[in-house]
Amino acid sequence: MTKLSEPVLQRAGVVDELHQVGRELRERGYEFTTITPATHARVNRRPGNAEARDLRDVFGWSRPFRPRLLPPEILEPLRAAGAVEVCGSLWRSRARFSSYDGELLVHSAFPTDAADAVFLGPDTYRMADAAVAYVDERTAPITRAVDVGCGTGAGAIAVAKRLPHAEVLAVDINETALRYTEVNARLAGLGNVTPQAGDLLDGVGGELDLTISNPPFMIDPAGRTYRDGGGPHGNDLSLRLIDAAADRLRPGGALVLFTGTGIVDGRDPLRSAAAERLQGTDLSWTYREVDPDVYGEELDGPAYERAERIAVVVLTATRPR
Repeated sequence: MTKLSEPVLQRAGVVDELHQVGRELRERGYEFTTITPATHARVNRRPGNAEARDLRDVFGWSRPFRPRLLPPEILEPLRAAGAVEVCGSLWRSRARFSSYDGELLVHSAFPTDAADAVFLGPDTYRMADAAVAYVDERTAPITRAVDVGCGTGAGAIAVAKRLPHAEVLAVDINETALRYTEVNARLAGLGNVTPQAGDLLDGVGGELDLTISNPPFMIDPAGRTYRDGGGPHGNDLSLRLIDAAADRLRPGGALVLFTGTGIVDGRDPLRSAAAERLQGTDLSWTYREVDPDVYGEELDGPAYERAERIAVVVLTATRPR
């Protein structure tokens, strides 16, 4: 098999080519909801699912396909983007397209095993939903927002759709994520989303009305960029983001942080550490579990040998007006 790594997808023209693929899929009524990797693997193991039979199999389930399955309007730009790998008579797309909020979003194919893979899944939907809920409920104007660790740009795009006159930055250290965000913003027809390379808020100047983020929060021995949150509990990136936002939010500004944590002996180490960080600031904050039990398969590995469950949470911190 000739396997193309994610960096190949960064060459000149890839944004145009993948944008064309997305447009063609949308015109054909394509929709797909991406699920957890564990469920994805289970479904793909079922008899009859070894080879793609339609567009959802190719671009949603990441199943190998025969080239004649795809119309040339899709196959040619996919090839031009370098987004295929070949194994004998079967090909496989290195790009996947998922649906959210009436849009199509390109991201990395399953399994996301490249070091710079761009992940989209249930946590993406939850994070973007939390950001949208905050924007819908807020009465004060938002003129400047940022999605930190934007990945596909799903959060930035969802916010920008509701704030057409706001400047919305989509920041990530992963160049492939920035390319995919550019594709996805174009597919959504948005001109107010700006992809920007950066580590947390280091490259973003000025004050902010809204910071949203779904940073990596897992304990990942492989150290994959899209997955490893750093530190003994996987919470370092989340805590660093709290510190950064505390310095940059303007009066009335808010941080909406969607993240996760392993619960050990009934205790939440992220909540405790966040409370300590926020105690010395003027920010008011709330913290709630969105789902008390996710990624249960991780509990079988040594990284989570002391955890009784993994929860996903939303922390919202607001600076008084």
